[in-house]
Amino acid sequence: MVIFPRAKINLGLRVIEKRSDGYHDIETVFYTVGLSDALEIVVAPEGSDNDFLEVTGLLTGGDPEDNLVTRAVRLVRHDYDIPFLRIHLHKMIPPGAGLGGGSSDAASAIKALNRSFKLGMSDERMMEYGLRLGSDLPFFIDGRPSRASGRGEILSPAPEYLKDCYIILANPGIHVSTAKAYENCRPSNIRGSLDILSSIPPEEWKNYVFNDFEDYVFTAHPVVGEIKDLMYDSGAVFSLMSGSGSTVYGIFRNEPRVPEALRSFMIFSGYA
Repeated sequence: MVIFPRAKINLGLRVIEKRSDGYHDIETVFYTVGLSDALEIVVAPEGSDNDFLEVTGLLTGGDPEDNLVTRAVRLVRHDYDIPFLRIHLHKMIPPGAGLGGGSSDAASAIKALNRSFKLGMSDERMMEYGLRLGSDLPFFIDGRPSRASGRGEILSPAPEYLKDCYIILANPGIHVSTAKAYENCRPSNIRGSLDILSSIPPEEWKNYVFNDFEDYVFTAHPVVGEIKDLMYDSGAVFSLMSGSGSTVYGIFRNEPRVPEALRSFMIFSGYA
């Protein structure tokens, strides 16, 4: 089976407060975009005594045994009879870029196992597995626009805010540590601030919709802030850093003429 795990962007991201368990409460809207990895899962040859993961495309680093896809397979196999597998993951979503690529890959693996081996898991059951691997993983089981709170695992449906909008993703090739981003972020403690997304058009979001990680990331890596400026210079009606960075997205009403200064950072462009 071949499946295409999609990237997400955050339409606003407020860090509300640090919790007693060490995590943070957040508010955001998760929204998938067209950039995707490719994940192929097939049954390993008879006699195989382990799973084998091959990663091509963008390098992720690390041990394949620790890859979220491999961990997802082991987690599901603990409860279901699943043969050993050969897995090919072709990475197009940059790691550590605020696009949720690893979580999307793992969620897609869980869905592929459910479908291929007729496990009969409900979306809720698959989300439970996902949450054991990452706070944003449950979102990718369904993938429809969602308002997220708690650690990012409490989901409710959100409108298709970007229907018919043109999206550009730009990334400077900088890996931002999520842990460091949280360490250096000042919680805003502003609950419900993203309600405004439904009441005003994207042209007016600039004055009301924020990402609380931007101050730290723009200071530590000024090029990320410069990319956001380039988005507005190119005609974006709204631009924001996604997640804890370092990808910046721009929302356009129509396909823009992209200057070379921005084009050199682009990793995706297309209609939502």
